[in-house]
Amino acid sequence: MSSFYDDVLRELVVALGAALFVANVLALLRRRRDAEERGARSKARSAKAKGSSRVVTTGRTREGELVQAPVARSLVFAILGLVMTIAGLAAIVAQ
Repeated sequence: MSSFYDDVLRELVVALGAALFVANVLALLRRRRDAEERGARSKARSAKAKGSSRVVTTGRTREGELVQAPVARSLVFAILGLVMTIAGLAAIVAQ
């Protein structure tokens, strides 16, 4: 017989895994739109403006934000979230 805290822990693993999976899949789906949006904003500036080429070379804005979500990192985190969700569901069903 499992305790209340064991049940809550299993449910939290499922919830966090699902959130990690969904958030990273959405980040991958938004990559192109984010790049186009950032490109439209940076084209409005003069090519000679200080730091204008910096976004192109580093992939980051002046504030340090990424222009696009990195593909490899997002895929790894999405897979990790899927594995956590499956493991949590298996633990709930197996009890």
